[in-house]
Amino acid sequence: MGRIVFDTATSLNGWIADEQHSLEWLFVVENGETPDEGLYPADARVLVEGASTYEWLLREQRLLEHPEKWAEFHGEKPVFVFTTRTLPVPAGADVRFVSGPVLDALPAIRDAASGGDVWVVGGGDLAGQFLDAGALDVLALSVAPVALTGGAPLLPRRVESDRLRLVSASAVGQFARLVYEIRSSAG
Repeated sequence: MGRIVFDTATSLNGWIADEQHSLEWLFVVENGETPDEGLYPADARVLVEGASTYEWLLREQRLLEHPEKWAEFHGEKPVFVFTTRTLPVPAGADVRFVSGPVLDALPAIRDAASGGDVWVVGGGDLAGQFLDAGALDVLALSVAPVALTGGAPLLPRRVESDRLRLVSASAVGQFARLVYEIRSSAG
């Protein structure tokens, strides 16, 4: 069975988006707009996003007007979007809307991944729900040399050090790349 990975960029002080839900702070960092290989799980077979992340991508990339751009980020991969609202879908995109607890959607997500990895793209609260459900296996962070005054928190949960085991730490351009294995709460 594949792993479920929360792989995201974050500011030095733990924000993944600013107060306006923007990632512009990230794109001005050297290689922030076109990350180096290894700064995201390119081999993941399924992507999972919250509604805010999905809507931001639609808006910022103008994906409804330019659906051909969908594949630049998502490829042909199925994308599960957690939402309680009806949202538009770019032409040709494989978007699957789900609502309710992560545990309820997990069988369909894992089935779509066919044994491969699942990338939880964002946001932090959605990743926290996977963590709460005992389904998050890896936390991979690309820490940017930026401090924000507020916004969307990286992981709005208390997670003690006994749950995280550092697998690697490296410099990738201007980013500090930290990868943690997540242990079950039972140890």
